[in-house]
Amino acid sequence: QVQLVESGGGLGQPGGSLRLSCAASNTPPGLVTMGWFRQTPGKEREVVAFIEPSGFTGYGDFVKGRFTISGDSGKATVDLQMNNLQPEDTAVYYCYMDGTDGRDWGQGTQVTVSS
Repeated sequence: QVQLVESGGGLGQPGGSLRLSCAASNTPPGLVTMGWFRQTPGKEREVVAFIEPSGFTGYGDFVKGRFTISGDSGKATVDLQMNNLQPEDTAVYYCYMDGTDGRDWGQGTQVTVSS
């Protein structure tokens, strides 16, 4: 059973930084794409960032250079460095992994940005 656990969420100040981490256990063999979505109550989940086994990364349009994703797809670990946080970044952030059996999700970590 694949398990993904996020950490690093909490309270950040506008203009501040947080670093989220995600680690998977019981992963299937082979390289996997991993990334982050986020969700605010009443809204659908939106893509934050992803990283492919090749190292290719992608970001949601709202990121605008503020976030950086990194990790090791082979080891199924991924980090999200979040800089210049804004109140609208407040959401639950979910780590995901695309393996041979489909997409697996973490339980999410709350990020709140407020002064």
